[in-house]
Amino acid sequence: MRKELLGPKMENVGVAIVQELNDLQEKIHTVYLINFRPDIIDEILITSKGYGVDMTTGEKISTSILRHKIDVLLPNEAAKIEPIMVDVFGLTNEYWVSFWEHDKMYDKKFIFVPDSITEENMKNIPIIGVKGVMIL
Repeated sequence: MRKELLGPKMENVGVAIVQELNDLQEKIHTVYLINFRPDIIDEILITSKGYGVDMTTGEKISTSILRHKIDVLLPNEAAKIEPIMVDVFGLTNEYWVSFWEHDKMYDKKFIFVPDSITEENMKNIPIIGVKGVMIL
């Protein structure tokens, strides 16, 4: 592929799946986009999907593709993307993020491999301040 078609490398942006408590004090999980960059990013488009194989039947499994838009994300700020159910933690969960910064478009796939979203893998997530699993 030609070098000019590759675009700039996305750095200092992360996707985190965090554990929170709802109003009834029940554990829920939420997906966040986090901007660790020193600049504002805008016109953020995110697609999410889950996919895998049922180990008992060999049948392919896939979730619906969801699309999200975030207008602006300031430096050192996080934005909720979507809630995520524990039922899909055994699938590959993919978040494709695209955004503009200073008239340049960036994009990157963030892939949570099956069974990587576990209590053992959770660490404190900067900016949000709760436990979760993050990919930068």
